[in-house]
Amino acid sequence: MPSTKAKSLTERTGEALYDMILIQKQFKPGDKLPNEFELSARLGVSRATLREAVSALIAQGVLVVKRGSGTFIANELPNIGDVSISSIDFMRVRLSDLYEIRLMFEPQSVKLACERADDSELAAIEEQSKKVNRLLRSDGNWPDADQEFHEMIGAASHNEFISRLFPIINSAVHEVMLVSTNQKLLKDIVRRDNALIVEFIMKRDGDGASHAMSIHIRHMINALKLNS
Repeated sequence: MPSTKAKSLTERTGEALYDMILIQKQFKPGDKLPNEFELSARLGVSRATLREAVSALIAQGVLVVKRGSGTFIANELPNIGDVSISSIDFMRVRLSDLYEIRLMFEPQSVKLACERADDSELAAIEEQSKKVNRLLRSDGNWPDADQEFHEMIGAASHNEFISRLFPIINSAVHEVMLVSTNQKLLKDIVRRDNALIVEFIMKRDGDGASHAMSIHIRHMINALKLNS
């Protein structure tokens, strides 16, 4: 768990960035944020500290990540009174809620997919898993591909509510994963756990797939320190 000093520095960095965007208006909605090297030098902090501050502002809707393009000021900024910079704690609260929801319905979703999906849907899920692995090996945009992998499982459950809910939850989760400083651990978890999930899916072993999905989500919770 980060030290009080580290938290305090991240909090101050977040407040400085927040001030530049919402108070001083140095950036307009839709503007691209300067690169990490430039912005960290401007704020006088390390790039790791900057990433944590940026993550908190992403979680609050001040910043958005556009895959392959960078981090941008949101087109519609929240009201000043709605934004509370409390370092990474805010992000942890929000992410812990999202992962709690995932833990509640994703294991059941993959079980339904094993029972209801046709062979072509299962083959597509398996192929998407291979795509995730290729991107993991090449340092490509694996979070996007992994998000699609989970959404395909949701769609294969043939439950309309789950199909609609998946993109909302996964989008919020992966926005923050993109700027996580623990990429190696996250990639190792995704590579290992997805392989086990797919193995059970292809056997149409609903109980095994459900258990594997539950373990995967708990691995992610631990990696992101959402239980501390």
